[in-house]
Amino acid sequence: MNLKRLKILIWLFVVIAAGCADAGFGSSGDLSVQSGDLLFQDVNCGPLCDAIETVTTGYKGANLSHVGIAAKDEQGRMIVFEAVSKGVVATDLQTFLNRSVDANGWPKVIVGRLKGPFRHLIPAAIKEARSLKGKPYDKIFAIDNDAYCCSELIYEIFRRADGGKPVFELKPMTFKDLKTGQMLAIWKEYFAKLGVDIPEGRPGINPGGISRSPVLSIVYASESIFKKSHK
Repeated sequence: MNLKRLKILIWLFVVIAAGCADAGFGSSGDLSVQSGDLLFQDVNCGPLCDAIETVTTGYKGANLSHVGIAAKDEQGRMIVFEAVSKGVVATDLQTFLNRSVDANGWPKVIVGRLKGPFRHLIPAAIKEARSLKGKPYDKIFAIDNDAYCCSELIYEIFRRADGGKPVFELKPMTFKDLKTGQMLAIWKEYFAKLGVDIPEGRPGINPGGISRSPVLSIVYASESIFKKSHK
């Protein structure tokens, strides 16, 4: 067993020991994950993830390029519903966490938990996530098609859970560097290959925006996620 996998297993043991993966955020600072928690990641997938983080702002400036929702499968095991390149899938929690770790092998993750007035939406939202399994990935980030990027998935399942009323806010998308105001070359190339115009200014949503939503409480944040690890 390699060292990184051993550290992940130890971390998961702490989670389970805190309450079978359904306990709260303990005073010791140990992380535990509840059904309905939103898990934000800094995924080192290369230039495209870097580009997402360059044009968005996460919780307290965190570098965030991905988000999924925690749930339990039919056997009671913790999984994460997420939209990835192959579409909407259910991923084992350990596999999800193991995807993005720091230099010491610990998960680079932020956990957002819905505040009291919104927690009743969780069962319906998870039901909607299950119903969307297998839907394609939304390469053009259009909020009104039947395909989903990671943040669109979260937006849509909670919108449906609340009878069509958005829980998370759509905002005009930008594909410009937040510091320079210039359109990033990688986005020009990305959308040119898809044969569509850059959807600058159109309504959309991203992991960073969701992480800053007032409907969430951030109950855990890996220190390393605030440190830019890309070159």
